[in-house]
Amino acid sequence: MSPRGESTKQKLFEATLRLATEKGLPGLTVDEIAAAAGVAKGTVYYNFGSKDGLIDALLRYGVGQLAERLRAHAAEPDPVAALESLVDTGLEFIAGHRGFSQILVSELWRTPGQWQETLSLLREDIVSIVKEQLQRVADAGRLPPGIEVPTAAAGLFGTLLVVALDWQVFQPQRSRAEVREGIMLLVRGVARAD
Repeated sequence: MSPRGESTKQKLFEATLRLATEKGLPGLTVDEIAAAAGVAKGTVYYNFGSKDGLIDALLRYGVGQLAERLRAHAAEPDPVAALESLVDTGLEFIAGHRGFSQILVSELWRTPGQWQETLSLLREDIVSIVKEQLQRVADAGRLPPGIEVPTAAAGLFGTLLVVALDWQVFQPQRSRAEVREGIMLLVRGVARAD
C-alpha cells in the first residue's frame, strides 16, 4: 500500500474518531466523515466499500495497535511485573486514544451490535494476551487455587477499559501511575507475592 493510501485511510480514521466521539457512530454519514477528513465521498467507498467497512477497519486497526503494545511485555521475567506493565500500557493507550476507546467500549457491550462479530474476534485477541500473562502468574504458583484464568482475564480486560475511561472522563487529575496502582491492588489481592 502506498504512503498516500495510508495517509488517506489515517485521515478517514481520525475524522471518524472525532465525529464518533462527538455524536456517536450510528448517526454518522459517509458525507460527514468525508467532509471532516477533507476527501471526496467516493474515497470512503474506494478504500472501505461503505461506512460499515470503514468502522470495521477502524476497530481492527485500533485493537491491532493495542494488541501489539500489550504483547511487548510477554518476555518480562516476573509475571506479576509483566502484568503490571501490561496494565500500564493499556492505560497509556486508552489515554492516548480516548475516542477509539469510547467507541470500543460502547460497541463492545451494545447487544446486538452492528460490529459484534468483528468485536468478538478482537476482544478474544486482547483477552488472550491478558490470559497468557495471568497464566504465567498461575504457573509461577502465585494465583490462589480456584481462580479461573479465562474468567480473570476477561475481568481484568473489562476493569482496565472501564477504569481507564472513568479516569479520563471523571478523574483526569489522577496520574496514570495512581490509576495503574489502583488496578494492581485488585490484581495483587489475587496474586500472591513470590
